[in-house]
Amino acid sequence: MRIRIVDAFTDRPFAGNPAGVLLLDALPDGTWAYPEDAWLQHVAMEVNHAETAFAHRLPEGGEADWALRWFTPATEVNLCGHATLATAHVLHSTGAHPGRVRFATRSGVLVATPEPDGSITLDFPTAPLREVPVPDGVAEGLGARPLAAFDTGPNVGDLLVELADEKTVLSLAPDHRALGAHSARGVIATARADNPARGYDFVSRCFFPNVGIDEDPVTGSAHTALAPYWAERLGRTALTGLQASARSGRVRTELHGERTLLGGRAVTVIDGELRARPDQAVGSQSTFPASSA
Repeated sequence: MRIRIVDAFTDRPFAGNPAGVLLLDALPDGTWAYPEDAWLQHVAMEVNHAETAFAHRLPEGGEADWALRWFTPATEVNLCGHATLATAHVLHSTGAHPGRVRFATRSGVLVATPEPDGSITLDFPTAPLREVPVPDGVAEGLGARPLAAFDTGPNVGDLLVELADEKTVLSLAPDHRALGAHSARGVIATARADNPARGYDFVSRCFFPNVGIDEDPVTGSAHTALAPYWAERLGRTALTGLQASARSGRVRTELHGERTLLGGRAVTVIDGELRARPDQAVGSQSTFPASSA
C-alpha cells in the first residue's frame, strides 16, 4: 500500500513535524479488524517519526467520513494534531477526499477544512486547564524555574509550564527522563514572545518522553492548551504560536470556547510503497501495549 511522509505545520520540506500517513482499505462494515494493532505499531516503529497516522474511509451517512488512529513508535495516542493535518493534506492533495473531512477518533469527531490560501484548519477540543502547584523536580528537569504549572486534561495529558521569557524556552536542555515523572505524556514549556512583530505571539517546546518522543518538533495537540492559556493572558482569541524545536513550525490558533481551531500547511516529502503486508506475521521478539480502542 502507499505510504507517505508529510511535513506538517510548514510550507517547505524538512521543517515542521514529519508524520507517516497510510490510507487503509476498509472492510465492508468499516471496522478496524484489518490490519491488526500489532502490525500498525510495527509500521509506526519502522517509520520512527513522532506519529504515524492510519485512516480508512467509513460508510456514507454517518457522523464521520474517515476513521483515524495515531501511533508513536512506542504506543497509540488519544490526540495528534500534526498527523491529522498530514492526513487531511494527503486526502485533499490526492483527491481521495478533496473537501471538508470529518475524522472519527479517540477524541471524538475532528474536522479538517481546506482554506483558499492552501492551508488547512483543524477543529479540535479545547484542553481544560487546571492550575496545579509546580511539581518537585520539574525545575531541575527543565533547567529553569516555572512561573506557573497547569494540568491539560486527559486528552492532551501534559503538564504546561510558563517560563520567564522566550530566551529561557529556547535555551532549555532538559533531562527527559526526569520530566517523564510529572505527566502522562510530558511537559509543554512556554513563554510570551519577546517581539510579536516577528509574527508569533508565544513560543513553546514540547518534551514527551513517556510516549517515546524526547522533543516533538511541532505539536498540534499542545496548542489546544496553549491557545486558551495565552488567549486569557493576551486578551485575544486569535494567536500564532512558534514551536521552537530544531525543525520549528508555526501554528495558527483561534479559541472558540470548548473548541480550538488550529491552522497550518503541509508538504508531502516522500511518497512510496509499503511492502510489508498486513497479513504477514510481525516480529515475535517485540511486545506492544494493548490498545484500548
